[in-house]
Amino acid sequence: MKSWTKRDALLGGALSFFSLSSAAAQIQNPPLVPAPPAPPPPTSVVLRDDQVDLLVRTLGRAYTHGFEVNAFAPDALAPLLGARDALTRQGAQAQLIGLTLRYAKAVRTGRLAPDAFLSNWGLRPLPYDPGPDFVRAAAQDRLGPWLDSLPPPYTGYQTLRKGLATYRDIAAKGGWKPIAAGEALKPGATGDPRIAALRARLAVEDATVAAGQALVFDLPLQQALMRAQKRFGLNPDASLGPATLAALNAPVQRRIDQILANMERWRWLPQQLPADRIQVNIAAAVMSVFHDDAPNLTMRAVTGRPGDETPMLSSVIHSIVLNPPWNVPSSIAAKELWPKERANPGYFARNDFIVISTGGGTSRLQQKAGPKAALGLVKFDFDNPYGVYLHDTPSRSKFESFSRLASHGCVRLEKPIPLAKQLLATSPDWPPDVVDATLAKGKTVRAQLAQPMAVFLLYWTAYMTPDGQMNFRDDPYGWDTVLVQRIAASVPGSA
Repeated sequence: MKSWTKRDALLGGALSFFSLSSAAAQIQNPPLVPAPPAPPPPTSVVLRDDQVDLLVRTLGRAYTHGFEVNAFAPDALAPLLGARDALTRQGAQAQLIGLTLRYAKAVRTGRLAPDAFLSNWGLRPLPYDPGPDFVRAAAQDRLGPWLDSLPPPYTGYQTLRKGLATYRDIAAKGGWKPIAAGEALKPGATGDPRIAALRARLAVEDATVAAGQALVFDLPLQQALMRAQKRFGLNPDASLGPATLAALNAPVQRRIDQILANMERWRWLPQQLPADRIQVNIAAAVMSVFHDDAPNLTMRAVTGRPGDETPMLSSVIHSIVLNPPWNVPSSIAAKELWPKERANPGYFARNDFIVISTGGGTSRLQQKAGPKAALGLVKFDFDNPYGVYLHDTPSRSKFESFSRLASHGCVRLEKPIPLAKQLLATSPDWPPDVVDATLAKGKTVRAQLAQPMAVFLLYWTAYMTPDGQMNFRDDPYGWDTVLVQRIAASVPGSA
């Protein structure tokens, strides 16, 4: 994996706080010299001609960041910026600066108001006021570096910009024609006109495919279809079945919308990522561990099914529970487990569930630690308002599937024991043999991490791989659609 992919993921973020004590001391003991004047309002800044040209060029390319073509267009200001009358020029500069500040905020933190976020979108951009930074940059003749610093500083975002240009170009040329439905096309098939349609469709996104009218499902076409299936996260079986047909027939505007939605999510991330972190791509159901900004452990995961969505969030893993019991959420107990007990008396006993009285005639369910426990042998705890965590599972079959959205919202891991040992490696009380011995005893123990680990649950449905190919995943929760709609609703005059 190339080095740029190692930095692509999310995370971390630090807030700066003013010292209340020093502020209080300054109130009690005012300075003997006058405080420096506050920066002038941004619109009162007078720009040189070259600075004006720089802002005009930047705003003219705002569409490359996924904004509407005319969202920040400065074209109408061009004659005013070059007017002979000084007041006219000043007024035009003020408007240009206003557009620049709107652009700066949008490209740094996105376009959604705080109340437009869904509750499960737990990643939120930090507030940003571009005015002071603009004033400083203009005064220090650093407008260029400031403008360059505004977009998300990640290769994952920049490659999405490339993908956006590619798919906008495809759309301008008419997109692609859908392939007709029918029985699954398999390697070796001949005579079916859909073979030529498949070849033409693949050629739009894959430059190695030669479009033609040959009605033979030959080896090069098989290989091209398998490459496409991998880009869509599907089983690369070289068969044009229903799932592959649906992915290929998704219109080009749908792919553009996915790119736009993912670019917007990059803006919700902080400007700096911790070098050591865990990332889960919810949509792809994959988990990766990064150490010194390089992935050193990747595994399949099982994430929340639609209706029980795994939320987007960032947090810190502080401890691992070995041999964890499962304290069953009341909603799962009421909807799923109590009906099973009533339909098949003894279900609780056979599956190690116990009923624990909570007083006042109420109770809760707990599944005891052991081989039947839904949480398996380890649970990774981190604070979050959703009550989700990473954990083991005794049910392994789902990891073999290409569709792995099946949990109640928590994240099940394919290889949890190696992850636990890696996170506990810096804890002197928890060498690998002690971890193994503790698990073997079956006693529930909480192991504190000597070095807490950042964890990020992300929703990436569009990204570019190092070979320059755009990859797309299903939008299982419909979050891409919702986000694109809410972005459109935030645009002035769109209602």
